[in-house]
Amino acid sequence: MTAAPPGLPPAAGGSDPPAPGAVAAVTKTRAKAEPTPAAIRQVRVGRAIIAATALLVIAVVAGVSIGPAQVPLRAVADSLLIHLPWHPAVAVPSIDAAIIWQIRLPRVVLGALVGAMLAGGGAAYQGVFRNPLADPYLLGVAAGAGLGATAIIISGVNPAFLPPAAFAGAIGAVALTYSLGAGAGSRGDATAQGAGRGARAGTASILLAGVAVAALLTAGQTYLQQSHSQSLQSIYSWILGGLSGADWSQVQLIIPYVLVAAVALLAHRRLLDVLRVGETEAGSLGVNVARLRLIVVIAATLGAAAAVAVSGLIGFVGIIVPHAIRLTAGPSYRVVLPASMIGGAAFLVLADIAARTVQAPAEVPIGVITAAVGAPFFLFVLRSRRARQDFA
Repeated sequence: MTAAPPGLPPAAGGSDPPAPGAVAAVTKTRAKAEPTPAAIRQVRVGRAIIAATALLVIAVVAGVSIGPAQVPLRAVADSLLIHLPWHPAVAVPSIDAAIIWQIRLPRVVLGALVGAMLAGGGAAYQGVFRNPLADPYLLGVAAGAGLGATAIIISGVNPAFLPPAAFAGAIGAVALTYSLGAGAGSRGDATAQGAGRGARAGTASILLAGVAVAALLTAGQTYLQQSHSQSLQSIYSWILGGLSGADWSQVQLIIPYVLVAAVALLAHRRLLDVLRVGETEAGSLGVNVARLRLIVVIAATLGAAAAVAVSGLIGFVGIIVPHAIRLTAGPSYRVVLPASMIGGAAFLVLADIAARTVQAPAEVPIGVITAAVGAPFFLFVLRSRRARQDFA
């Protein structure tokens, strides 16, 4: 008597083997049930990039055109043209040219760079930790930057030291988190049974270390705030984020970090796609998961720290934009990473327009605007079945 393959009922009478069609049907069903690298849905990158770029162009045009001072659109265009190496002979009032080139344009460019890094960092963290709720501040970037900025504000030294202090605090916090988490993870790997369990232990250890380090640094920041209550307004103004002091020097300050972070993240987007099928499966395909995680964390942290150093703590960008891209263009990181960077740039420029016009001539902290949009979207993501399936 020929036994039926596992998972198939025995044939009538118990003696005849199942029909070849039945075996094929079971094999096909199992292939659908078990995720494989080939099961990753291929998507068209071009459409998502074009749509995100079109939104960014609209945001930039709106950003340089809208403001308290009424500048005609023709004057806006001429103010930009006169800074080209070869430009037509146009006459622009000096005050209009100064408003566009020295005030609005650097603010728009800085907002685009900050938004790109926060959204790209959020997408990268979500991919490398396979956690749909991860954001650029996951490993202590916000707490470290906040502590560094608070120390500078209460010390009364030159405000020019604030961005370097915030940057150093953010980098230091993530370095401490990763060293503690990776060390605990490696000890867990030695005792864990199976590669999959060991990989999960390493990721969980890093995330838990991030929670602990962030809590410790936040406690230090809170102590400094309460000990220097006269500086609370300045501290909270920085914490809520803003681009009111943007100038070309700040743009030049963060561009090197933005370029390095963006190139590194985009270069690893295909490996993040492989990681979507699981750390064990990715390792069996030759991917060094530990090294991939380290490179992506370093790149995302570098970009996020540079962004925070010049803009303060702007929340929700790293959650809103990547999930919006996933829900509209699919979960592949070939699309999610580049489209998130472009879409994040557009989103923050638009949020900044709202921040400086809702209560004009006063400004609303940009963190308030992003939170007002991000909190409902965050709840939507929590309840979204499709968003959960992308990380299943």
